[in-house]
Amino acid sequence: MREAGAGTLLFTTGGGSVDPIPMLGNVNAAAAALRNWVINLNKELAGSGVYAGHVAIGVWIGDGGPEGIPSATPEQIAPLHWELHEARDRAEAVFTG
Repeated sequence: MREAGAGTLLFTTGGGSVDPIPMLGNVNAAAAALRNWVINLNKELAGSGVYAGHVAIGVWIGDGGPEGIPSATPEQIAPLHWELHEARDRAEAVFTG
């Protein structure tokens, strides 16, 4: 991608990478590390034509989530990924429903 001067790398984690949730504490740590790496990658690739972005999904995807946790469908979440790909104006976005 660097050689071609074009491309998009999108990474997705749960919302706990940005705002930790105690019941998901074990995975939040790994997700936060990935988020940090992607934000650094975004900075490293700036001006190269290659974009790296992160989407944190702060909802349960689909039905059957824990009580009190909002949910969304993949079709509701996907446009945020496309928006980052098209705009390339920030390192990350958080989907909260």
